[in-house]
Amino acid sequence: MLKTALLSASLAVAGYACSAWLTHDFQVWTAEGARRLEVALQPIAAPSVQIDGPGLAAQPLSQLLSDGQSVTLVDFVYTRCQTVCLALGSVYQQMQTTLQLAGPTDVSARRVKLLSISFDGQHDDPRILQAYAARLSADPLLWRFVRVPDPKETRRLLVDFQVIVVPDGRGDFEHNAALLVVNQHGQLVRIFDYAEQQLALDYARDLANATSTR
Repeated sequence: MLKTALLSASLAVAGYACSAWLTHDFQVWTAEGARRLEVALQPIAAPSVQIDGPGLAAQPLSQLLSDGQSVTLVDFVYTRCQTVCLALGSVYQQMQTTLQLAGPTDVSARRVKLLSISFDGQHDDPRILQAYAARLSADPLLWRFVRVPDPKETRRLLVDFQVIVVPDGRGDFEHNAALLVVNQHGQLVRIFDYAEQQLALDYARDLANATSTR
């Protein structure tokens, strides 16, 4: 009996320790939650992958995202998508309207930008991205669309930003939908579910406002 009790106690302690390690001291219980916590604790610098897009010269993504002033909300899409990307487009349209309606003295609104990155760079060239942006009534001064032309660099970006994209075998993709907040130094600092659009926008505006008052 004593051996059985000691064994049971040892297993319980080991299980507790394992659970604590896997869940960052019980702060998260899912892989997505762990991803968000890790980013919050350790921001990720945007890689220097080459991008281009309508009205935008080829340049490293890290350069675009680190102007020292703007906080950028980033999502990942592809123009042939008929499911989650449409929902993300609607979310960005609402965010764009909110930012446009903010007063000219609202620094937090003026320093928040929207960026949609296509992970289907072989198809979504600047001309196609331009037409896609037009369908969504995107204001190019506020909401930009880019692609990563090189597939190897696309994979690098997806890995660095922990974005999951899986071909479905029919020419489309399954991918996670999230709103990524990148600070003025080009660092990914927070990840929100696309259903948390107001929370994501509020966080981005607070971060932009904090930046402007330093």
